[in-house]
Amino acid sequence: MKTARRIELLAPAKNKEIGIEAINHGADAVYIGAPKFSARSAAGNSIEDIAELAEYAHLFHAKVYVALNTILTDSELKEAEDLIWDLYHREVDALIIQDMGILNLNLPPIAIHASTQTDNRCVERVQFLEKAGFSQVVLARELSIEEIKYIAANSNISLEVFIHGALCTSYSGQCYISHALSGRSANRGNCAQYCRLPYTLLDGNGKVIESNKHLLSLKDLNQSANLEELLDAGVSSLKIEGRLKDMSYVKNITAYYRKELDRIFERRPEYQAISSGKSTFFFLPDPGKSFNRGFTEYFIHGRSNNMASLSSPKSQGEAIGNIKDLHGNYFTISGHKTIHNGDGLCFINNKNELQGFRVNKVEGTKIYPATMPRLQAGITLYRNYDHEFEKSLTGKTAERKVSIDFILDENNFGFSITAIDEDGFLATITSEFPKELSKKDQRENISRQLSKLGSTVFHLSHLENKLKENWFIPSSLLGTMKRDVIRSLSNVRKIAIIRPLRAVKPKSHPFPETSINYRGNIFNQKAKEFYVQHGVKNTEDAFELSPVTNVPLMYTKYCIKYQLGYCPKQKNAKSIKEPLILVTGSHRLQLKFDCKNCVSTVNFKE
Repeated sequence: MKTARRIELLAPAKNKEIGIEAINHGADAVYIGAPKFSARSAAGNSIEDIAELAEYAHLFHAKVYVALNTILTDSELKEAEDLIWDLYHREVDALIIQDMGILNLNLPPIAIHASTQTDNRCVERVQFLEKAGFSQVVLARELSIEEIKYIAANSNISLEVFIHGALCTSYSGQCYISHALSGRSANRGNCAQYCRLPYTLLDGNGKVIESNKHLLSLKDLNQSANLEELLDAGVSSLKIEGRLKDMSYVKNITAYYRKELDRIFERRPEYQAISSGKSTFFFLPDPGKSFNRGFTEYFIHGRSNNMASLSSPKSQGEAIGNIKDLHGNYFTISGHKTIHNGDGLCFINNKNELQGFRVNKVEGTKIYPATMPRLQAGITLYRNYDHEFEKSLTGKTAERKVSIDFILDENNFGFSITAIDEDGFLATITSEFPKELSKKDQRENISRQLSKLGSTVFHLSHLENKLKENWFIPSSLLGTMKRDVIRSLSNVRKIAIIRPLRAVKPKSHPFPETSINYRGNIFNQKAKEFYVQHGVKNTEDAFELSPVTNVPLMYTKYCIKYQLGYCPKQKNAKSIKEPLILVTGSHRLQLKFDCKNCVSTVNFKE
């Protein structure tokens, strides 16, 4: 029988507490920021917290990956090396890195994953990373199903893709606009998010085409309709974005994708979860109720002109209906959603901006805002804060348990309990005790005592009573044997954990290119040495080391012309005179289009 392919649902963790809840809500693995050198500088965590998270995750044979994915200076490399050894000794399962200089440090045999910031959008890059000793590669978000399928068919490395959350406009690792305009480097973990600002778009004649629009701000990714297709394409790890997201977001989104994947696994036994245990949820997950700018499938099935969130980079939430009637201090709405006191609602106003307000009270079909905004009949309302739903996500919202079977048996000098978990791990405890027949039927008490597993991670699925007689067994003895066998089984499961280790690879296989410019993000001597060892003849320093004004600041597959209907490949496309200029504050940026390859760049105005 063919072995099932093991699939990983990978959830974000801003901190230890959120990571634990991600595990409780069905994550097979979580990724969390290191104390330093993480691409989300605001989401660093102590070594002690990471160790506690790993210990908890391993109860379910789930994994913890630590993001150490900034580019490093020469002076930071020794500190990074010491940190990696510390993480390895604290049972972390893998590192997520961008800087190739790390591979030339004295490292423990910890597994290494290639961050999406290493720009993994072609099979040659993935093949190179596999040969370099990486065990998992985070693919570029811009890839289509067919491109992913091709990479999977021509490599043997585990492929990870983003399935939900915020989208960068640029190819990851290829955005320099933040550093160019503010000195804050995205590749150093301090992105200033210029893609979320409002811009005015000018044509080649200086005419205003769009005014004060968030032209570079994308909607949020949602691949929930494409999970099975991604698995069939060869993906093994499905990643939720959001190491800055709060507890309720991670609970809701993780639970939602856990349920979606479990439904697929029920129909498709050739796929199964990579970790143990089943999560029970005490709420109904709904991604529309957590922070979102509207949803897009991005390029998974090709290009569309519905990728951007032009009106606002803030959360739009779920559509709840249209304004029906307006009255002095209240209004009515058409639709079937229930509105609650304290809800946050929003709409696109006459300036084409997202405007929000809070619901003060609801009386039947009448909705009273705290302050009445300028509304018009017929406009669509969205709910970006569901007060009752958020309240339901406080406290205990899920429970995760590993199924076990008990076998109660007897021998010549007493009794034994064998525990077998859902993964096939087994432990047996035997206790000496005089065997005396009981006047009362013992079956009910035995079942009751052995079913109580309390705060352990286990849930009793089946009890097999193999006693030949109605022997008297005190409840205290059953309790002691139960605790001992659970402790023994827990130790067996802990011993059975095999952390993936990094294979030491030769350093001679060639990099796909012989020259690397500033887009290679070479920030230290070790990184330069790495590429030279792999046949690169010419290297340039990272943009952050020698910023220049005559190179593209952002590389993107998203196209403003296509979004606005000006692409010549579109049917009934509108004409526009180039070059197109983006203006925000005192900054003027020129858009350049490579229509043959369907990519564009954002540049300083020439």
